[in-house]
Amino acid sequence: MTAPIISLKNIDVTFTPKGKTIHAVQDVSIDVQKGDIYGIVGYSGAGKSTLVRTVNLLQEPTSGSVLVNGETLFDKQENQPSHKVKGQELKEKRRKIGMIFQHFNLLNERTVEENVLFALENSKEKEGVKKEKVHELLELVDLSDRANQYPSQLSGGQKQRVAIARALANDPEILISDEATSALDPKTTRQILFLLKKLNKEYNLTVLLITHEMEAVKAIANKVAVMQNGRVLEKGSTLDIFTKPSAELTKEFIATATNQDQAIEAISQSDAVSDLAAGQLFAQLTYSGNATNEPLITSLYQHFGIVANILYGNVEVLQETEVGSLLVILSGDTKNMDAALDFLAAQSVSVNILKGEQA
Repeated sequence: MTAPIISLKNIDVTFTPKGKTIHAVQDVSIDVQKGDIYGIVGYSGAGKSTLVRTVNLLQEPTSGSVLVNGETLFDKQENQPSHKVKGQELKEKRRKIGMIFQHFNLLNERTVEENVLFALENSKEKEGVKKEKVHELLELVDLSDRANQYPSQLSGGQKQRVAIARALANDPEILISDEATSALDPKTTRQILFLLKKLNKEYNLTVLLITHEMEAVKAIANKVAVMQNGRVLEKGSTLDIFTKPSAELTKEFIATATNQDQAIEAISQSDAVSDLAAGQLFAQLTYSGNATNEPLITSLYQHFGIVANILYGNVEVLQETEVGSLLVILSGDTKNMDAALDFLAAQSVSVNILKGEQA
């Protein structure tokens, strides 16, 4: 495997306001390959934005190392000499890392064109070349007809498109999206996520997607890390995390993103689940890839005499792979039930017992 474009190793970030110690990021290591859309998800205060700001040293780590494109921007280890890129060299490195934010950060007194042009203020290119580039970027984000308007005349989605065009002005290899869709309505959020996916595919742009919404990760990310209290709870491919989550917080995020939490809550109140008989289990089955083509329910009955009453089912495509979820009541002999659950595990089906003797 090629070297990662971003490598964060053992990152710690500690603040001491008024003598109180706050561990915002604790021993986090993440590798991002070129061309990834890497989602970092967590609730407010998880430390995800603080972590990502160490990539371009907008936030200096207390300890750890930051490598971008194989170059060490920061390194501070216990009992070792520290290293940090500074001054003009750091400015040059930052130009290759674009950033977009929740609140757009546009200059209200400047037009759309002037806002994007502002990012090229220190470029040595001629003014005509700069303006041509701005026009190309506005066309890319579908805002050519808004060049002479001011931010106050734009919708939230249009403002974010201006911010994206501005972030792309210096031809970055990395784009950091820090809660960039949080202030947008669902339809506009989908449009912005689609644009980020388009930039990723067409320009091989590496995207760091910081969000508290697993739905955004599900939509476009190929990898994900889940953070809580400054630590990474788990990380991996989006497909693996969605089909085999281990941390309770991850399960909570996924249930919300797939609407499974609503289905479980509603079905749990039904008579069928409220009055489970002995030997019955209320369970969630999650499966992906080839397992979606197997007659699992039929096999449970044929081989083990286990009857599966399907109460809810959903199949969607995640990273070009089919992922299915079923809420079922499993009924049958206890010994056969154990064998049936082992069979499902052997078929790469994740089983979450929600209610019953094995819960």
